[in-house]
Amino acid sequence: DAGVQSKAWYAATCDRKTAEDALYRSNKDGSFLIRKSSGQDSRQPYTLVVFYNRRVYNIPIRFIESTRQYALGREKSGEERFDSVAEIVENHQHTSLVLIDSQNNTKDSTKLKHIVRVS
Repeated sequence: DAGVQSKAWYAATCDRKTAEDALYRSNKDGSFLIRKSSGQDSRQPYTLVVFYNRRVYNIPIRFIESTRQYALGREKSGEERFDSVAEIVENHQHTSLVLIDSQNNTKDSTKLKHIVRVS
C-alpha cells in the first residue's frame, strides 16, 4: 500500500483535467494533490500535480518493483527513493521539489504547501 487512501491530498477519483482545474482555481504556488495516473500502469500508479508560477505540473510517481519503493519523474541515477507516496509528500513539504518545464526547458522549484481538495 502506498499510504495514500486516508490522506487529504489524495484525490482518488480525479482525472487530469479535474486536477488541473482545481489547482488553477487555488492559484497558490505550492498547491498540490496526488491522483491516480491516467494510464493504469503498475509501474507508474500515481501522479503528483503541482501548481507553481501560474502553471500546473503533472509529475509521474513511479513504483520500483525491485525495491518496492517510489520515485518521482523519469528514472535517473542517484534519485531519491521513498517507501511510500506519503513519504514523498512529507519530504517535499520541507525540501524543494524541482519542477522541469519540458517545453521551455526551464527549472523551478517549490515546496508542497497547500493541499487542494477536489470537490
